[in-house]
Amino acid sequence: MQSPIFNNTVNQSQDRFAPQGEHMLRVNLSRGEDVVARAGSMVAFEGMVEFDGEYQPPGQRRRQRMAGEVLPLMRCFGQGSIYFANLAQNVHVLDVDHEGLTVDSSYVLALDAHLHWDVVSVESQYGIPGVGAYNLNISGQGKVAITTSGRPLAMRVTPDRYCNADADAVVAWSSSLRVQMQAQTSSKPIWRRRGNTGEGWELSFMGDGHVVVQPSEMLPPTLTAAGDLLRAQLRPGQGAPGLGQGGAWGPR
Repeated sequence: MQSPIFNNTVNQSQDRFAPQGEHMLRVNLSRGEDVVARAGSMVAFEGMVEFDGEYQPPGQRRRQRMAGEVLPLMRCFGQGSIYFANLAQNVHVLDVDHEGLTVDSSYVLALDAHLHWDVVSVESQYGIPGVGAYNLNISGQGKVAITTSGRPLAMRVTPDRYCNADADAVVAWSSSLRVQMQAQTSSKPIWRRRGNTGEGWELSFMGDGHVVVQPSEMLPPTLTAAGDLLRAQLRPGQGAPGLGQGGAWGPR
């Protein structure tokens, strides 16, 4: 059997987190070095690898439900290699250090099991109930793999150079940054999107760190087999799970 498809071979890098092209990640496992990943994201594996649901303390699960920022995880352990992907999105590997990483759970693909994570809130400067965006704060030292819809832009923030970004396009940022949600509007009814510009809530970043912005303001649907989520995304005037700030993953 012959085909150009056989040119797409495995990247044999010895790195623990080794991207396989732009849309897939290979994680090399050894005994005692588990990885946790988005439930259902495994597409292949080699060796003696096992999968189990990841335990989350009741308080953490409760905060996730209240925030709508659900992070269903599976623990992967054993010895071998696992390949992860999600809807052919672009995959990026980040090293988490003292800065920490804040990310929308919808973009988390895999992370070292020893890292700590919890739900945090970004409050609106207007104090409007329900407007605050919830995200995940990941801390410790290790690797995190995130996904984006398209190739993202990594924006540098310094004390004398802050930036604003559409809340629906922001994927992640350094936890050390100060963040404020705001609506740049000259009209009185700030409850709705500004005029006919189509622009809504923005995040303002100040301090010293980085912001990752993707070239998309909509997450790919996760329930297209049934079509329910896709229809919800396209229905005018309504939000949908997995869209924009505070989006949650649906079951797969």
